[in-house]
Amino acid sequence: MFRDRIEAGLLLAAKLKKYKNDPGVVLAVPRGGVPVAYAVARELGLPIEIVLTKKIGHPMNKEYAIGAASLTDYFIVPHEYVSEEYIQQQLKEIRTRLRVMYRRFMGDREPENLTGKTVIVIDDGMATGNTVLGTVHVLKKSNPGKIIIGVPVASENAVKLLSEEVDDVVTVLIPEEFYGVGSFYEDFRQVSDDEVMFYLDKLKELRKAG
Repeated sequence: MFRDRIEAGLLLAAKLKKYKNDPGVVLAVPRGGVPVAYAVARELGLPIEIVLTKKIGHPMNKEYAIGAASLTDYFIVPHEYVSEEYIQQQLKEIRTRLRVMYRRFMGDREPENLTGKTVIVIDDGMATGNTVLGTVHVLKKSNPGKIIIGVPVASENAVKLLSEEVDDVVTVLIPEEFYGVGSFYEDFRQVSDDEVMFYLDKLKELRKAG
């Protein structure tokens, strides 16, 4: 059981120390992954960015992911009754939302070039792993050197699923029984946009001072 996301991030950072000297970047899954990623990036001395991908839902059931999109790329698993027109319309809507999110959190900073880098994707936990999997498929198009998934807690199935797709999956806990990510935190309050900004700004100041 973790006290909060910062404690979870510090414990996770200890397990990610082997990547400290890699030319890397920490990618935080908003919003819950940001405090965890802040602790990891601070301990490893790496830059932090927000993962800007969203799932593309099936037209009959928006919760069922058929792919994922970023500002520049997308990944789709072909499904019957899913038209190209629907995909393009979804891409347009998703990218409008992602652009707003990027401006809010990252301002006018250019996104890091991920080519050849060790990319460490951080969230506060993984239940099924499907959302992170969509993100991984999109990230692969940027040709990173390595993709590492770092989460404080994950189900055994999620670890298995992602291990086949990335270079390393690093966790602190893989419980035998998994009741949802929040059950492994004493404090699992929703992270606000203001908190996301606080952690990103704090890290920016630390890097300037360093």
